[in-house]
Amino acid sequence: MNEAKIKTVRNDVNTLIAEAQDLFKEAATATAAKADELRTKAMSLLEDAAARAQAVQSSAIAGGKELVANTDDYVNQNPWRAVAISSAIGLLAGLALARSCGK
Repeated sequence: MNEAKIKTVRNDVNTLIAEAQDLFKEAATATAAKADELRTKAMSLLEDAAARAQAVQSSAIAGGKELVANTDDYVNQNPWRAVAISSAIGLLAGLALARSCGK
C-alpha cells in the first residue's frame, strides 16, 4: 500500500472520529429521541472508522508478508550477494554511528 493512500485513510479516519465526537457532544444536550438518533449516527461513524483502520492494517500486513517472502527468495537464490549487501549496510551504519558519537 502506498504512502499517499495510507495518509488519505488516516485523514478519513480522523475526520470520522471528529464527526462522531461532535455528534456525541450534541447528543448530550439533546432530547431523548434526538440523543438516541445522534448516538446511533456517531456509533455508525466510529464503526466505519474502525473498519477502515482494519483494512489498512490488513493491507500493511499482507504487504509485509510479501516483502518478507520476496526477500527470503532473493537471499536463497543469491546468498553471497545478500551477505555482501548486509555487510555494506552494516559498515555504513557503523560509520554513521561512529561519526555521530564522535561529535
